Amino acid sequence: MRWIALGSILLVLLLTLGPTVHSLVRQRGEIARLQTSVAEQEVDNAALRAEQERWKDPAYVEQQARDRLKFVKVGDRSYTVIDPEEAARPAVTGASVAAPKANGSAPWYGQLWQSIQLADRPTAGMAP
Repeated sequence: MRWIALGSILLVLLLTLGPTVHSLVRQRGEIARLQTSVAEQEVDNAALRAEQERWKDPAYVEQQARDRLKFVKVGDRSYTVIDPEEAARPAVTGASVAAPKANGSAPWYGQLWQSIQLADRPTAGMAP
């Protein structure tokens, strides 16, 4: 009889503590993932702070303006190298550049309506 009572007490304890232990293990895993995420974000944050410090330097700003925006100082010469592979690409054929234009002497609402009608044509702007 004692073993049955002891077994039932252990079974009740197991059923009571089982979900709690499962929740604890799951939460520990989530905490570990979040700590990894925080560490990665701190590394990104440090890189962004370093970038921010670089932008405070006027020489860096000038260098970036020269590289990115092609700015030059007065008296300097700027050279742009053209890629020969890009220049050798064939031209697009089969369509003209502009679609037919609306009548320029019509009032604005007439021109708007004509442009809508021209846009609805599937062959508008195509070469014959």
